[in-house]
Amino acid sequence: MKDQGRSTRKRTGGRLKHASNKKRHQLGREPAETTVDETRLQYIDARGTDEKVRALSTNVAQVADGGEVTEAEVENVVDNPANVNYARRNIVTKGAVIETSAGRARVTSRPGQTGQVSAVLLD
Repeated sequence: MKDQGRSTRKRTGGRLKHASNKKRHQLGREPAETTVDETRLQYIDARGTDEKVRALSTNVAQVADGGEVTEAEVENVVDNPANVNYARRNIVTKGAVIETSAGRARVTSRPGQTGQVSAVLLD
């Protein structure tokens, strides 16, 4: 598991001494890797009284075209700059280009953090 705290090395490359142990709010988790399928959500405790909603899979997107927002069906992932294999595996992340019933759109939300897909139509 990755260390979500401070770096263990200085800018010069020297080692830093630990000031404290890891705290619960510094823990990292596996990525949600939201796929295109029937909607499945997972609720996760966040720091404080907050709660994160993970979209494990979804097939609905809120697509903005100028001033109006419509709900569209997600068909598949065309391109994903986060990872070349994500497009092949139909994994939706922020910045991914998806094919919807309204046309091609770029995802602007983070489905693994917010539980929904918001996108902007491309020309």
